[in-house]
Amino acid sequence: MTTNITVGLVDDHVLLRNGLAALVRNIGHQVVIEASDGQDFITKLKDGPQPEVVLMDINMPVMDGYETAVWMKQNYPDIKVLALSMYDDEAAIIRMLKNGARGYILKDSDTPELKSAIEAVLTKGFYYTEMITGKLLHTINQSDDEGSTRKVLNLNDRELEFLKLSCSEMTYKEIADKMHLSPRTIDGYRDSLFEKLKIKTRVGLAIYAIKHGIVHV
Repeated sequence: MTTNITVGLVDDHVLLRNGLAALVRNIGHQVVIEASDGQDFITKLKDGPQPEVVLMDINMPVMDGYETAVWMKQNYPDIKVLALSMYDDEAAIIRMLKNGARGYILKDSDTPELKSAIEAVLTKGFYYTEMITGKLLHTINQSDDEGSTRKVLNLNDRELEFLKLSCSEMTYKEIADKMHLSPRTIDGYRDSLFEKLKIKTRVGLAIYAIKHGIVHV
């Protein structure tokens, strides 16, 4: 068990941020920065202690989580960003992952999950909810091996094109239009990739593509 991890909290909802701070302290970790938006966080980060993990809201005024995650990746790549999401919004989560977040956690998660998320993102480098299968988590947390490389090579050109587009904010219908295919054919590509890669969700596809360099972040 990892204890006394330094944590930053970035959320414009004061009551929620205060509640998170109390929970983080109760599970044995230290809150070193509390900020109301990305710009506030950057200012405090430059002037004070650097957290090891940052719990970052996505939708914030002044500077939102998307922009802040990119800035963090460019300026403080060793600090792990864990996205805070109110809803299981696939497009928002995928965008945060592409912008450098190492995982996400829903705001209504319980204390044990919060504890697991903070510790996993620091020790393993990634954290995702039960939406992502255990097999994918294993793939993410291990270095690329011959087997995983072979999986990528087994995807045909159309499957790879679909996989890349799945990492965008396009809907499945928009992807079908982009690829000049019917929605039913796109559903077939999706289901085929779910089966081949042992993945259950679109977020899982995005994580796989990011991990294997199919989509660059």
